[in-house]
Amino acid sequence: MTSQRKIVFQGEPGANSDIACREAYPDYTPLPCPTFEDAFTALASGKAALGMIPIENSVAGRVADIHHLMPTSRLRIVAEWFLPIRNQLLAVKGATLDDLETVESHIMALGQCRRYLRKLGLKTRVAADTAGAARMIAEAGDKTRAAIASRLAAEIYGLDILAQDIEDESHSTTRFIVLAREPVAVAPGNGPVITTFVFQVRNIPAALYKALGGFATNGVNMTKLESYMLEGTFSATQFYADVEGHPEEPGLKLALEELAFFSQPKSLKILGVYPAHPFRATVAQRSHTEAATI
Repeated sequence: MTSQRKIVFQGEPGANSDIACREAYPDYTPLPCPTFEDAFTALASGKAALGMIPIENSVAGRVADIHHLMPTSRLRIVAEWFLPIRNQLLAVKGATLDDLETVESHIMALGQCRRYLRKLGLKTRVAADTAGAARMIAEAGDKTRAAIASRLAAEIYGLDILAQDIEDESHSTTRFIVLAREPVAVAPGNGPVITTFVFQVRNIPAALYKALGGFATNGVNMTKLESYMLEGTFSATQFYADVEGHPEEPGLKLALEELAFFSQPKSLKILGVYPAHPFRATVAQRSHTEAATI
């Protein structure tokens, strides 16, 4: 099978990223990678055509590694995918809740279930990914150890589900970005579009305020803005942003021009222009309905 029908993800078979790959690209073969760096390398080297990478969760927050890897990877965002997260408490056959002493999983999954785990009084251990934790407890055969993972992982590794859907919030959803080596052309005016970019502001007073002012004056909705330090310093800050709209649309074009003026030279980089997933419209409609009932 050629790389054109493969999609890489970080984790082991049965991970939530694996589920996202199967749902979004059922005709592609998921290719597991131990780390995010390995997934980026496999995609950049041509071992796969696409990469499914989690970027944030509605409960546990952002996946910090991705913001550091994306700007230097030369990969492009070509799509996004939203996956509702349903965490299962898994253990070896015959184990019960009373047997458990520890639980292990990816740090994001542990964060999504912190209240439930506190109620059980279990000691938590961070693993590389959810499915990897499931595999390890299956191999260990220890009834005192549990893992938080998916139903698919339970099936793959032959584990019992001791508690279902243990996430603290029912709305727990992970947003994934789909990466490729080359951008995919998206025409303006053909449906909702998301533009993702990074930038560094000039070292002048109110630089960020001035840099972002163009988005407000041009009516551009910014749905995500995050900052993080560069190169171990406390003065060099890079910003990662998502906005609604296409760079060729007049409003966003003017806003990006103003942003570039107040940014460090050549620091503004567009990482992707891609169709907005329908999940966004669903959430917006739900929020509108809830607001109308208050």
